[in-house]
Amino acid sequence: MPELPEVETICRGLNHLSLDREIVGGDVLLASTIAPSISATDFLTKLKGKSIERWYRRGKYLLAELSQFSEGERERGRGGEGESGRVGEFQGETPGNSELPSSFFSPPSFPPLGGVGEGCLLPSKVGWLGVHLRMTGQLLWVNRDEPLPKHARVRLFLEGNQELRFVDQRTFGQMWYVPPETEVSSVITGLKLLGPEPFLADFSIAYFAQKLHRRARPIKTALLDQSLVAGLGNIYADEALFVSGILPTTLCADLTGVQIDRLYTAIIQVLERAIESGGTTFSNFLNVQGVNGNYGGVAWVYNRKGQPCRTCSTPIERIKLAGRSTHYCPVCQR
Repeated sequence: MPELPEVETICRGLNHLSLDREIVGGDVLLASTIAPSISATDFLTKLKGKSIERWYRRGKYLLAELSQFSEGERERGRGGEGESGRVGEFQGETPGNSELPSSFFSPPSFPPLGGVGEGCLLPSKVGWLGVHLRMTGQLLWVNRDEPLPKHARVRLFLEGNQELRFVDQRTFGQMWYVPPETEVSSVITGLKLLGPEPFLADFSIAYFAQKLHRRARPIKTALLDQSLVAGLGNIYADEALFVSGILPTTLCADLTGVQIDRLYTAIIQVLERAIESGGTTFSNFLNVQGVNGNYGGVAWVYNRKGQPCRTCSTPIERIKLAGRSTHYCPVCQR
């Protein structure tokens, strides 16, 4: 499943490419991809004539604030990259390319929130478009005449022969339309369950320590709980535990204050490094232009069973913990 760095990579790519273009139509190829609060036909009808003002990320959710398309937006969208750097293609294969606009490397952007811990996104005058990639979803920015892949589920047509294409092999992905002046979490109810974002002040060491000391389960299992910290998943939980030198089987209640401090710092550092690498591709993840993420090549432990630890050369081990593959170094992590 795409985690915070992968979703953030997609969010930044879409902000670079897809803003200020009129949505002129679309096609829903699998009706169940659209959340049942609205029919597939109504979903397309509501989006037609709108444009995307900005994309945001909340946990593993992508959220696009909509606006009513105007001629002024057409001028902005046709004026080259201009000041915003919104239009055009990436000038390289990865988000680490030096020719990308400086705005691409800015800190992660979050939607206007009424309460981060509760996931209360403020209503929009025009509405929101929500996306969750789940296990195998891909959100691709392509020319409309590009061949349609087998697992294409939803197509949104934008002016200029461009298309936002949702591809999903396992069909668990979901898209939502949130009407104007409606609290987003009342439609996308999973947002209510999210804990704080790891890059915002709500995710403090004091908060983290308090939450962990109340839990009598392995730290790896706790880190996957989206109510503890939003966006962290299997890959980066393993990575953060390695960087902090903590065995994934350690019970939360047994962690020392020093260990919690190290883990808190490691989570942020690992996520930042993964975003800079454009995320991780081990199976399905692609950025909006169909390019793999690069973090897998520098990962400390994840998906490296039997390979030498990058620090001590001990073979990396893999176990199952709460049904999830878990990778660690038996020497560096205690």
